[in-house]
Amino acid sequence: MTASFELATCKDQAIAWRHDFHMHPEIAFQEHRTASKVAMTLRSFGLDVVEGLAGTGVVGTLAEGDGPSIALRADMDALPIIEENTFAHASKTHGCMHACGHDGHVAMLLAAAGHLAQTRKFRGTVHFIFQPAEENEAGAKAMIDDGLFDRFNVNAVYGMHNWPGLAVGAFETCEGPIMAAFDRFELAINGQGTHAAMPHLGQDAALCASQLVSALQTIVSRRLNPISPAVVSVTKMHGGDTWNILPQRFTLAGSTRHFDPAVQNQIETEIYRISQGIAMMADVAISFDYQRFYPATFNSPAETTLAGQAATALVGAQAFSANAEPSLGSEDFAFMLQKKPGCYMRVGNGSANGGRNLHSPTYDFNDAALMPGAAYWVKLVETCLG
Repeated sequence: MTASFELATCKDQAIAWRHDFHMHPEIAFQEHRTASKVAMTLRSFGLDVVEGLAGTGVVGTLAEGDGPSIALRADMDALPIIEENTFAHASKTHGCMHACGHDGHVAMLLAAAGHLAQTRKFRGTVHFIFQPAEENEAGAKAMIDDGLFDRFNVNAVYGMHNWPGLAVGAFETCEGPIMAAFDRFELAINGQGTHAAMPHLGQDAALCASQLVSALQTIVSRRLNPISPAVVSVTKMHGGDTWNILPQRFTLAGSTRHFDPAVQNQIETEIYRISQGIAMMADVAISFDYQRFYPATFNSPAETTLAGQAATALVGAQAFSANAEPSLGSEDFAFMLQKKPGCYMRVGNGSANGGRNLHSPTYDFNDAALMPGAAYWVKLVETCLG
């Protein structure tokens, strides 16, 4: 039996879903409970449901006559963070929490699916993609590799993310790159360990590591064109076990962010050049590994216009901006946008003050943003397939 469900009366249900997902977070590719609940809910709305894409991915399909086909995507995974909130719906899984709002993303898309299944004010097909493993594990790519767009041949794909610092009920996006590419690197220094009181008898890997951290910052400040946004960050340093030994090995790792493939190439070349220069100076060996991980998230012009029209029709021109400032954060929805045209929209989550920023142990998705987000999905479908 198909469940009756419309946005005008579903706020409490959407909040209940969101709180349940928040209490039971699951990290990348482990979203078994979440995926099961999503699939069960979609079936209750009468959608055709496919489970198991990339392990835990779910796709629900709603068709209404002949017409184009679009996909709407929400990510499901949580982060390995110890939650510090004490409210009733705080995480019940120690060391894991929804610190990026994916619980809200799932609830918004479920609410939209339920409403559209009831009202059917569109002509065509909508695929509701519930994706695993956005955080660091490229779940979007895994779903694509598992046949996502072979099985569901869509004309366009759309994504959305909550945005702390943007008012609840407001939306923003931009044409072109909106989120940066994300690469990872590792530098392994192999020197000669020695007694800390006799540094002249060794080659100090720790000193080389400290020089590398400083020297790598000159890539952005002195080697790249100043009008080309980029970040090079060393985020891990490992070496040594005690106070009186200069370690023989030291490892650095970090990430780079950028929008332009030419800048990406230059950063990789510069990290290698700097590391080998310091290796030669210090008479050590430094190995270098560079992994191109997430591409830039690139909004296509026509689909961004349609998304903007939907947002404006929903909240008015005063609460929508088509000139969002691109972020140097990254998003694996980029892989979907490499395969299909589409748009990535930001929905306001309210103030970021008091630790309510993304990936904070005190973050919580703002329940007041659920209905605006769900209503945007509905308006987008009606705009694209009207």
